Amino acid sequence: PQLGNMTALFDNLSCHHAIDDFRNRVYSTLYSMISIMGFVGNGVVLYVLIKTYRQKTAFQVYVLNLAVSDFLCVCTLPLRVSYYVHKGNWFFSDFLCRISSYTFYVNLYCSIFFMTAMSFFRCIAIVFPVQNINLVTERKAKFVCIGIWIFVTLTSAPFLRNGTYQHGNKTKCFEPPEDSQKTNLVMILDFIALFVGFIFPFTIITICYTMIIRTLLNNSLKKNQANRKKAVWMIIIVTATFLVSFTPYHILRT
Repeated sequence: PQLGNMTALFDNLSCHHAIDDFRNRVYSTLYSMISIMGFVGNGVVLYVLIKTYRQKTAFQVYVLNLAVSDFLCVCTLPLRVSYYVHKGNWFFSDFLCRISSYTFYVNLYCSIFFMTAMSFFRCIAIVFPVQNINLVTERKAKFVCIGIWIFVTLTSAPFLRNGTYQHGNKTKCFEPPEDSQKTNLVMILDFIALFVGFIFPFTIITICYTMIIRTLLNNSLKKNQANRKKAVWMIIIVTATFLVSFTPYHILRT
């Protein structure tokens, strides 16, 4: 029986190590690719936006803030690449672990809320064009963006609790701790973030774009059919991009 128990334990450990190795390779590869594409893509977008910012439209304000939050989010990824390349071992300070996690979440959810705000005000502009004159202005867009930054920065503060901890001979970061009480707290935070920071914004985006599509289909003349199709396809692409960008991460985390 003892030999059987030892064999089972060895098999479990081998399986656990194999899963960890696979996860480390996948995460390090994905984060590396996202880092490179994110630095280049957002760098180009920021350059173009800054050069053309003299136009000063509400749309420009939202896109600029979205590009900044995306770029700052990408800036935290090299630390995650280093962590998973070293097989889940953190070589930096506990403070840097906390700040890296916090900065990642702040900019991730700022990006989501900026996309939500853009879809909401685009909906107003198309579905309620009269109200659009007073609601969708550069000044109000700036206030909305400042409000999003403040709201997300404050509500993400609990993620500063996610520091390093020892697991065997490794220092862990970006992973839920072994302690059951801390694990429960992390799970609660993750589920709150899932609903407030992902499901709720996606619901708003879906409703807004559904209203936009209905308005375009009902009001467009036949001669504008090509433009109408372009607009509908653009909405589908934006919605699909949102899902592809944020769904896998939230599924894996929860």
